[in-house]
Amino acid sequence: MSAKFRVEGLTKSYGSNVVVDHLDLEMEEGEFLVLLGPSGCGKTTTLRCLAGLETPESGVIDFKGRHVFDSGRRLNVPAHKRDVGMVFQSYALWPNMTVRKNIAYPLKVRKMREALAGGRVEEAAAMVHCEHLLDRYPSQLSGGQQQRIAVARGLVSRPDLVLFDEPLSNLDARLRDTVRTEIHRLHESLGFGAVFVTHDQSEAFALGDRLAIMRAGRMEQVDTPQRVYADPATDYVAEFIGMSNRLELHRGAEGWRTNAGVDIALERDLPDSDAVVARLWPDDLELYRDLASVPSGVVPLEAELLSSEFGGRTYDVTVAAGQEELRLRASSALHGSWLRGAEEGTKVVVGLRPETMKVYPLDAAAAGAEAVARPLVAAS
Repeated sequence: MSAKFRVEGLTKSYGSNVVVDHLDLEMEEGEFLVLLGPSGCGKTTTLRCLAGLETPESGVIDFKGRHVFDSGRRLNVPAHKRDVGMVFQSYALWPNMTVRKNIAYPLKVRKMREALAGGRVEEAAAMVHCEHLLDRYPSQLSGGQQQRIAVARGLVSRPDLVLFDEPLSNLDARLRDTVRTEIHRLHESLGFGAVFVTHDQSEAFALGDRLAIMRAGRMEQVDTPQRVYADPATDYVAEFIGMSNRLELHRGAEGWRTNAGVDIALERDLPDSDAVVARLWPDDLELYRDLASVPSGVVPLEAELLSSEFGGRTYDVTVAAGQEELRLRASSALHGSWLRGAEEGTKVVVGLRPETMKVYPLDAAAAGAEAVARPLVAAS
């Protein structure tokens, strides 16, 4: 089955700065695609090109067999004729309009008179539990209410595609979780296609049918959240999704060794690599008071305590192990009694299990966006 929404060779520059670099992307009807990446990677510019708010230099954008942009044909369908809904980071509600008029605005622009007369505005407000706010003005609403209204406005015309530009970033933590759940519920019930931009991996994992992780205007990995989590394609992806612990390993006469001189047995030979980078989740590391406490099968790394932050059931612990700085979560029940008063520089031991590591060629990790390498060793 061919993709319902397709982008080919999309390029967008600002002066000499190439923000979107010959990007290709496909998604199916009803799919929730998340563009994930740090600031400056091109995700919002890509979204604005889809919406018709930015004009690319080259490429093709196809919505369900209809070209809305084609640089070769000099075709550029204006935003209000693309049948997309847009939910902005800043809400972008008209301050001089009531909630009712804000939600109704896309219907008026598209001249959807039957929808206006048929209660579509009230229906959209009810979907986000804001029907009692229709006669208020934006200044009379909380941030969470304003964002719900923005979502209702994006959905009211029942567009083919809804575009979300970091819609949760201006909300506090509790509201962010609530509105995220609302968006997920609406997508599940209405089945609209969506492209959602965020730099927050927890949002991406919670919402996306697929994640498109961007770097320097290109796609680094496009896959389901489960596969991205289990098998990050590159060192860059592994770090970005939260595998913050990085160990350099170099081949020696007896196998692989860390910069601190600790030997680690990898599961299979890596004949073409003399230096690799290993990535681990904070939860993959274990904290011990001394070497004698480390069980068999766990590789011990002697370290010094840098900091420990109480987080309820766990402490977020940072240690220095040779040249590497490592982060882990330690059980408050097991370690809280001594971590609470431990000083910087306290000698500790960090344990790791080689089977939990993802390993990448060191040169690919350093080469940046030009090198996209598969993991050499996967978790068993």
